Amino acid sequence: MTLFTTYQLSKSYHNRLLFEGISFGMEEGERVGIIGRNGAGKTTLLRILAGQEDPDSGSVAWNKTARFEYLHQLPVFTEKESVLTTVLKARPEVFSVLDAYHRELENPSADPKVLENLLHDLDHHQGWNLETEAKKILHKLGMDQLDADVTTLSGGQRKRVALARVLLSDPDLLILDEPTNHLDADSVQWLQDYLQQSSRALLLITHDRYFLDAVSTKILELDRQKIIHYPGNYEQFLERKTAVLEAEQAAEDHLRNKLRTELAWLARGARARRTKQKSRIDWIAGMQAAPKPQEEKNIKIELGNAFLGARVIDAVNISKTLGGKVLFKNFTLTTAPGDRFGIIGQNGSGKTTFLRVLAGQVEPDTGTLKIGPTVSIGYFRQEINDLSDEQTVIGSLKEIAEYIDVGIGRERYLTPKDLLDQFLFSPNQHYSKVKTLSGGERRRLSLLRILMRNPNVLLLDEPTNDFDLDTLSALESYLDNFGGCLIVVSHDRAFLDRTVSFIYAFEDGGLIRQYPGNYSAYLERKEEEQAAKPAPAVKKPESKAETPKAGSKRKLSYREQRELEQLTRDIDLMEEEKSELTTLLNSQDADYQKLMDSSRRIGELDQQLEKAMVRWMELTEIAEG
Repeated sequence: MTLFTTYQLSKSYHNRLLFEGISFGMEEGERVGIIGRNGAGKTTLLRILAGQEDPDSGSVAWNKTARFEYLHQLPVFTEKESVLTTVLKARPEVFSVLDAYHRELENPSADPKVLENLLHDLDHHQGWNLETEAKKILHKLGMDQLDADVTTLSGGQRKRVALARVLLSDPDLLILDEPTNHLDADSVQWLQDYLQQSSRALLLITHDRYFLDAVSTKILELDRQKIIHYPGNYEQFLERKTAVLEAEQAAEDHLRNKLRTELAWLARGARARRTKQKSRIDWIAGMQAAPKPQEEKNIKIELGNAFLGARVIDAVNISKTLGGKVLFKNFTLTTAPGDRFGIIGQNGSGKTTFLRVLAGQVEPDTGTLKIGPTVSIGYFRQEINDLSDEQTVIGSLKEIAEYIDVGIGRERYLTPKDLLDQFLFSPNQHYSKVKTLSGGERRRLSLLRILMRNPNVLLLDEPTNDFDLDTLSALESYLDNFGGCLIVVSHDRAFLDRTVSFIYAFEDGGLIRQYPGNYSAYLERKEEEQAAKPAPAVKKPESKAETPKAGSKRKLSYREQRELEQLTRDIDLMEEEKSELTTLLNSQDADYQKLMDSSRRIGELDQQLEKAMVRWMELTEIAEG
């Protein structure tokens, strides 16, 4: 089934052409990643598809039966309600029945007939599972404040709630703009697995290369105002893109050689007829005027090499508690020039506060912090608040410094223009106002303001958020040649693998554990530790003859009793269906496709039965306790 098609879409922003005459569509079950530089129009394209912005020209035609949900890059909630209620409203037809049922239960004069009808509707819509599924998704995304007012949440918390809502809505197509922003590494991995196992279609923008590679089956690249289709995942895109660039380079080399030959011919003069001579001159002029393929910049910046003494940042037995929660305690860190540390942990575990302590912006509760006299810290925060909309892009950097003295080589002085060029700001953007930049471009400019100070210690807090893949490559190249000390908080697994050689992991109870190596080495170590643990003992349900402990008795609530009855029915039905499918598998008459479908369905039933049986045993224990 075709979900949508676009025809000849064009869009400009602040007199800047984003894209022109692009056409594409999506089929049921496709998983498509959109890539392109910041400011190319990726988010604008998603907003046009979602009907939240109009194109300058062209059209979008949706299949009338297809449902989609759109995750904004920066979600906003205006209605005061709890996190759980906001997410449950993703399924309004079920939520309205569930809400009516709870209100009726609280009504002292509730009509039993009304309650019975509502219970029937909930059974029909499988409403009992909705709240459980919503809580599970929120927990996996690191959002456990279920009663919090959504209008008071931070930007990162709003993003996680909005993501949980679109996942629960179960549409035909998910349109996701940077879904991994503000998620910790475990949540990103869960989301990756969740989308891989889902049969629904997916259209997304993400800077997370491991995530993009794992979930995508097609890549669309916005490049030079056009859209280019690449079948396959991100790794296959890189292979094909490399081949395209090599072909373009070969064509350009051929064109240069042809021009040299023809220009030499013109310089010598032609003995041919004048009409023929004029046609050749016109042809050469056309060749010279033809647009050249855009070159990929090979970025090498040797900054951060300012003298750094033996003492960099020494933290001894530092602890910090915030809001009654111990973030870290009795932690000691001694850094040296060239150290590259990655900081990981769940959202809210204290990673940003830890960076602020190391930067000397927040005092630790206990312990001492000493920063070396030659240290120049560049601290890149998650929030951007240092840009003026009316300032020019290049003026924003000149405000920091007119040049950077790198102290070596013929090109000793690096100007703001050099830095803008090397970080992929086109020349026609240099004197544009900051207000014309996209979100990713603003964040890139804020990073360059820090680099213009030529720091020899870099503290980066989620630096990859909202960066395009080319900017990430530029930043990684910069860090390859960075001679100072790097401490980075990130959930981007590919970025950590590329840039750090030591992991500090925030764990429960304020513990920070050390793992030598990059993120992949950390994962291997954790898997080894998990495999070495003894299997947990399975708790057997108490029999009726066993005497429960004092104070442990309680009866099933009305809702739990209904859930137990429903589980009993569901388990019987699933076991019956599994038995029928098993019989079919043993049959000699079934064709290959039926056998494959039956085998896949039996696998699904086994998973559902296991989950249902665990819950059935829990409720049975309470009922018999």
